[in-house]
Amino acid sequence: MVSKVLATAVLGIDAYMVEVEVDLALGLPSFSTVGLPDGAVKESKDRVRAAIRNLGYRFPERRITVNLAPADVKKEGAAFDLPISIGILSAMGMVDKEKLSRYVILGELSLDCRLKAVKGALPTAVTVREAGLEGMIVPADNAAEAAVVDGIEVRPATELADVIAFLNNKLELTPLKLDPKEAFSQSSAYQDDFSEVKGQEHVKRAMEVAAAGGHNVIMIGPPGSGKTMLARRLPGILPDLSFDEAIETTKIHSVAGQMSKGCALVTTRPFRSPHHTISDAGLIGGGVIPKPGEVSLAHNGVLFLDELPEFRRNVLEVLRQPLEDKQVTISRAQTSLTYPASFMLVAAMNPCPCGYFTDPQRPCSCAPSQIHKYKSRVSGPLLDRIDIHVEVPGVSYAELASKQAGEISKAIKTRANEARVIQLERLKGTKIYSNAQMSNRHLKKFCPIGPEANKLIEMAIDKLGLSARAYTRILKVSRTIADLEAVEDIQPRHVAEAIQYRSLDRKFG
Repeated sequence: MVSKVLATAVLGIDAYMVEVEVDLALGLPSFSTVGLPDGAVKESKDRVRAAIRNLGYRFPERRITVNLAPADVKKEGAAFDLPISIGILSAMGMVDKEKLSRYVILGELSLDCRLKAVKGALPTAVTVREAGLEGMIVPADNAAEAAVVDGIEVRPATELADVIAFLNNKLELTPLKLDPKEAFSQSSAYQDDFSEVKGQEHVKRAMEVAAAGGHNVIMIGPPGSGKTMLARRLPGILPDLSFDEAIETTKIHSVAGQMSKGCALVTTRPFRSPHHTISDAGLIGGGVIPKPGEVSLAHNGVLFLDELPEFRRNVLEVLRQPLEDKQVTISRAQTSLTYPASFMLVAAMNPCPCGYFTDPQRPCSCAPSQIHKYKSRVSGPLLDRIDIHVEVPGVSYAELASKQAGEISKAIKTRANEARVIQLERLKGTKIYSNAQMSNRHLKKFCPIGPEANKLIEMAIDKLGLSARAYTRILKVSRTIADLEAVEDIQPRHVAEAIQYRSLDRKFG
């Protein structure tokens, strides 16, 4: 007796169809799963056996073979528990086969027959729609995420018995209806606001420029000066996620198992802040079947690296490819996967090992050689990919005690959005979407400067000791500053402000 149940597996951020074939044959009782299952899939036989027995059915004393086709791609996760159990019951004649060809079935089983959430519900829903199937049956906790995709029926279930009753036409699992755009507009709010930051007006200005042009930022200042506080508020002034960006971001978080219970969409720009002890695989992604790392989880958002020099050198160096290519390719013996990784890098560091080199209130105890060694932990090639360097001084008591609220994030965001609109219009047809992504070809076309501005850059390079690599960064940031003023031509004042944002070039040069 053979039965077939449709399921899916995730590879990268996309899902592909898997046929779960179950054969009950005469012979000594056994249960084998073939089709390159991983450990979690192999262990499903014990969960399936216990769930079927606890539901009151007699588990078949047969030779049970479960095949996961295509058989040459490794399968992982507990999402095959439900389709395997339905396949066994169908082969026993306990489940009507009529609906099995119209629905994809996914779910992890507990021993008491409850259904638990699985990874990859959104990519699965996309695949179900592309395959032209009627719908999918998923655990209730995954239903909202899957229902974001139009054109299919998403039927939530809480127990194995409910799924069996539905397939036997004894129970109606009501499809979940969700207006994704309405849910998207209602929940896209940020908790942190720039008005809560006391002082640091010039740093807020640098953050506004960074948000407007998509520039990477590094902040240098003593402990307690507000670097982390400022970084956490940056997503709130970035342009709103588009619906397509939200879908792509949600797919990454879904396959990584990072979705909150009952969450339908990631509607705010991600903010990821890994600890400095993270490995290169944790940052970039890895595993036998590569999983997304922090750079991909920060896609369309912000990756914040606090205490930048404390990260291991090899970990920082792997950032260079995703910063340039906006994607990361992870190659393993069995497969090679590419994950999107378009993020803004925001880094923070102390000016010296003790942290108080630039603090007028506390003396620095570090020798010059120690300071130089500490700063040298961050390589020039990595700094070359950071457009804005800004110093964050300690905040005075008068500023901390002030009751005057700062400018709210919404006002800053409005200006940044207006500058982005100008950039999108200018860069239409170029497949880039912000000033930070411009190449030398675009700089020549969109960033012409006059003799006075050119002389300022020449003085910065020759007299202030700025490196040659700072030249293109200054032009990009100048273009953004001009866009914030809605000015077509880059003026000397725009260049002068951009030069101020290259402080580390003077100190690392």
